[in-house]
Amino acid sequence: MFAVFAFSLDGFIGTSNLLALLRSVAVLGILGLGMLIVVLGRGIDLSMVANMAISVAWTIQLVGTGMPLWAALAIGLGFALGMSLITGILVAFAEIPAIFATLAMGTFIYGFGRAHLITGTDVVYLPANFGWAAQIGQGRLLGVPIPIILAAILAVVVYLFLRFSKHGWNTYNIGDNTQASRITGIAVRPTMVLQYMLSGTAAYLAGLITATAVQSMNTRIVNSNMIYDVILIVVLGGVSLSGGRGSVRNVIVGTLLIGVLVNGMTIMDIQYTIQNVIKSLILLLAIVADSVINPRDEQTGQQGDI
Repeated sequence: MFAVFAFSLDGFIGTSNLLALLRSVAVLGILGLGMLIVVLGRGIDLSMVANMAISVAWTIQLVGTGMPLWAALAIGLGFALGMSLITGILVAFAEIPAIFATLAMGTFIYGFGRAHLITGTDVVYLPANFGWAAQIGQGRLLGVPIPIILAAILAVVVYLFLRFSKHGWNTYNIGDNTQASRITGIAVRPTMVLQYMLSGTAAYLAGLITATAVQSMNTRIVNSNMIYDVILIVVLGGVSLSGGRGSVRNVIVGTLLIGVLVNGMTIMDIQYTIQNVIKSLILLLAIVADSVINPRDEQTGQQGDI
């Protein structure tokens, strides 16, 4: 696809366009890394975008009211982690299927945030006193946009976590066979809770990049198809929805593929609604292919996972 676009579209392989391409998908890549950790453990997190939007919008609003930046950032991150903790408990201890628990939590986070935390407006604008954090989405380091650098750093961190840490290996083992993991002494439930909290951390970082890049956080992004783009990245990259199979490499491949696809369609001036139709069809085909390549076993069916 890259080769076809490079030869057929003027300006596609220009340095500025390629940097813009990477910068545009950096947020989706970060969300994809958070989703990867959850999916590897046989879960899914449909509340990521809601958690991202409300936690970051509240952070911006707190700074706007005069709270010190560091305190607002800590409170916003704490909110994201708290919501993820509740989600993890619902999935791991209450044994509610992840797709239903996270869907309900996403609705709750958005409703609670709009009713009690962010009132009167859908869009929260970045205040002038946001300080150094304003450079997260707009700054450059040696000519490279900071969002690209942050996405690369997070990819390395997640790779090291999954490859070399005990919790990373436990995540793979739980996704491969939950019952066997429990029998061998792995703390299955706490590990599952940790997965959702790491997903919430990635969502908060992605939200900070989004807000500082456009100088605002539009909470209506919760009603967009962004969460489906994140799932598309994960599945299209080759991560199995059955759990236990996949790596950071798969997320990088999926992110770049979606970036190239969307960038090419934008240059060709394809309507946004048509782009969504194309991505939806690709997602459907990817899920069908995943179900054939990585068939769901009886245990997955009993858990009610995707």
